[in-house]
Amino acid sequence: CRELPGGSFSGLEPMGPLWALQPQKPFWRLVKRDVQSPFLLQLEVLEGHGERPGRLLAQAQHERAFLRDGVRRVPVREGRIRATLFLPPGEDTFPGIIDIHGLGGGIFEPRASLLANHGFATLALAYYQFEDLPQEPKELHLEYFEEAVNYMLQHPQVKGPGIGLLGFSKGGEVSLAMAAFLKNIMAVASLNPPVATTCIPFSYKDKIIPTLTLHEHKAKITYSKILDYSDVLDDPFQAPGNQSLIPLEKAEAQFLFIVGQDDCVVKSEYHATEVCKLLQAQGKGNFQILSYPGTGHCIDPPFFPLYCIGSHPVFHKRAVLGGEPRAYSKAQVHAWSQIQAFFKKYL
Repeated sequence: CRELPGGSFSGLEPMGPLWALQPQKPFWRLVKRDVQSPFLLQLEVLEGHGERPGRLLAQAQHERAFLRDGVRRVPVREGRIRATLFLPPGEDTFPGIIDIHGLGGGIFEPRASLLANHGFATLALAYYQFEDLPQEPKELHLEYFEEAVNYMLQHPQVKGPGIGLLGFSKGGEVSLAMAAFLKNIMAVASLNPPVATTCIPFSYKDKIIPTLTLHEHKAKITYSKILDYSDVLDDPFQAPGNQSLIPLEKAEAQFLFIVGQDDCVVKSEYHATEVCKLLQAQGKGNFQILSYPGTGHCIDPPFFPLYCIGSHPVFHKRAVLGGEPRAYSKAQVHAWSQIQAFFKKYL
């Protein structure tokens, strides 16, 4: 059992030193900016415990690589697309996935690089605040995402006839909208997505999907004085939120909803459950929901430490994001294997 400032756990937890890590500066999140170098973790066992530990008994270095041997990282600047493609080793064709991150802009590569280690050609796609992409988009044009789909399908190492999408939060919402309006999308795995348009409206050809209204005054102050924003979005299943609902009944794809029961940013379990009821009422069975207790808004690949209190993606104020370390670490491992199995099955 470790009682150091870095976080603690008890019992036999082989990966505990990783998932129980806590930031020295409160509310910081561990992210990997450059996937071309590994995380290096220095482990030391010291005699005794407490403020002044005794002599060093043993030490080791643990390395977590994001690019395994032979995985290629290819920056993509084709037409309007700004992305990074990760290709598994070898000359074969591979199932293709587009990975779309949440609000915050820029490009997010860790998840895509790890998927490539498992045999998927994965495109980490930026969609705003990156290079010459819009800084503050008034709407998200699905034509941009369509271009990314076509890029993947035309790539000599991507196995057709369709591709998969993996999206987190707003990126999950983008993935659902792509499945509803675009062709050639066969499988969509989304992590804590709203199933209606939030913050930035979508447009496709001459259609616009407006955003749900946000009611900032509905934020609640928790006992630790940190804001809980879980009730600020209109309910998309009740008018006036209806027109923001993404028309998933139009989609041909298979859906995997991965939701945290303690998500304090989006009522993601409610959103997924209700939208699947609507699909079922139309005789569709192209969906499954994986719902995890003790899991908040942020769902990373395995053994990233929990980010349960941090900056709210919309209001940029300190907010409760949800989750509890041990349950979340179990959810990460289970969800990660299920995502891979889902894409192997449908791509």
